[in-house]
Amino acid sequence: MALSTEAANAGIDAQLPILSEVNSFIHANPELAYEEVKAHDKFVEALTGLGIKVIPHAYGVPTSFLAEYGSGGRLVVYNAEYDALPGVGHACGHNLIATASFAAFLGAVAALKAAGPGFEGRVQLLGTPAEEGGGGKIKLIDAGAYKGVDACLMVHPAPSAASLAAAAGAAAKDAVGGMGAALAHAAAAGIREIANVRMLACVKYSIYFQGREAHAAMSPWAGVNALDAVCLSYNGIAMLRQQIHPHERIHGIFREAGDRPNVTPAHTAVDYYVRSDTLAHAEALWRRVKACFEGAALATGCTVSYVPINTYADLRSSPGLCHAYIEAQPKGTVLYSTPSDFMAGSTDMGNVCYECPGFHGGFGIDAPPGAGNHTPGFTGAAATEDAFQRSVQCGRGMATVGLKVLGDAAFAKSVREAWETDMKVAKAEYEG
Repeated sequence: MALSTEAANAGIDAQLPILSEVNSFIHANPELAYEEVKAHDKFVEALTGLGIKVIPHAYGVPTSFLAEYGSGGRLVVYNAEYDALPGVGHACGHNLIATASFAAFLGAVAALKAAGPGFEGRVQLLGTPAEEGGGGKIKLIDAGAYKGVDACLMVHPAPSAASLAAAAGAAAKDAVGGMGAALAHAAAAGIREIANVRMLACVKYSIYFQGREAHAAMSPWAGVNALDAVCLSYNGIAMLRQQIHPHERIHGIFREAGDRPNVTPAHTAVDYYVRSDTLAHAEALWRRVKACFEGAALATGCTVSYVPINTYADLRSSPGLCHAYIEAQPKGTVLYSTPSDFMAGSTDMGNVCYECPGFHGGFGIDAPPGAGNHTPGFTGAAATEDAFQRSVQCGRGMATVGLKVLGDAAFAKSVREAWETDMKVAKAEYEG
């Protein structure tokens, strides 16, 4: 049974004031991972006011919520992210992510209402905190979220192709090769979105070296220097970077490196992120990085221990959902995918894509030159009326895709089968 896209768009239009209010409120009240109390309460208040069933503190995560409409049938979930960054607020535009998913959910609800009580199908808006390193979706997965889900959708903002092309100027081709030309072409062609964004898997660990304290002047021979171990491992990893793939990344920080120069450091700690194109490749690269820590411990006489932070899987968006999204948006405004040699950051939406068919699109907003994600300039760009309108347009597209999953059994089956095949490939690679 076909659900009405017109009803969905009318439902979104009717709620533009509340969408704008929530968007502005979240942007004006940035909250860090697992501290998104105001954003959580604002969503619960808004949804309750619209007469929609909502569960606060969903799945045992204090700043998550779950809203649902419909009964039986297939299930579509829209992820709402709303955590911010320290010092720069919503410099990743999570207020716009939340708004796009909220709009999609409200549109789908309106279409389900128009279809009448006899239609079977459900939509959910799931509040997903702590994407910025905290792995909020991983906690939700562990608590049972995404089980039985037929499709999960969200979008993420970035500087528009026009903004990047303008900032890069004529030097873009020399600086980034084909990417500069691609950006300029995209801007000229009116491209505003990408359906299949490539994102890297990311393995994260805290590493601790244990040595022995001593007076650095009176009896240095009695000490075992944990700072030496950290520095040796850091240099080993720096050399390792010569032998990794261009799309792979290794980066870390010193969290503890001693207290006083005249005391041999007995305790040091670092955090490291290791990224590659797939979860299996990221784990393999981590094992090479770990060998640098093991070697440094052996060379200095320290012991070393590891505490996992979390692991973000690679993003494996459903081709079927991507193509449906392209068809749902104005013709010629959405590219299917980023260039094959381009990899972005990492997201816990990748973990969701290992649980159910997923879609994680990207859309451009106008930003000042040099104002990429995680910069103060992007914080301002995420607050504009134009950025809000673009997020709502993404919500319209996601609503249409969700309705196709709910109303077209053959399409939903093809998406599920393709996902199951891809998961077999991913599992075989990981176990191999």
